[in-house]
Amino acid sequence: MKVNESEISEVYNLIRSLNSKKDSVVVVEGRKDAEALQHFGFSGNVSQFHNFKGLAKFADSVSGYKRLILLLDSDRKGSYLTKRILSQLEHRMTVDLSFRRKLTAITKGKVRHVEDLSLYKPI
Repeated sequence: MKVNESEISEVYNLIRSLNSKKDSVVVVEGRKDAEALQHFGFSGNVSQFHNFKGLAKFADSVSGYKRLILLLDSDRKGSYLTKRILSQLEHRMTVDLSFRRKLTAITKGKVRHVEDLSLYKPI
């Protein structure tokens, strides 16, 4: 997969923007997704959805944050989880999907799984 310097720069800018969001938690599906974000310099709060035994326990764990930034994968499973989380939490807190859309736009749809960000890490 071909990536260019402009895309790499934009991914870094996206991560910097994520780092600037205070009182927020970024939600990813699993460990590899969280590691990919941290590899790019993400230093904020991250929650791995699959560490919880169900949506209710997940909702309880993120209730202390003002903003929930969903950065789930762009596959069928990620879309399903996004809809479920939105339906349960959008009335209780701000749920932000803009970073997921920005990531898709930056990578022109090449990154469907957050863990694939490793392709954008310069050597």
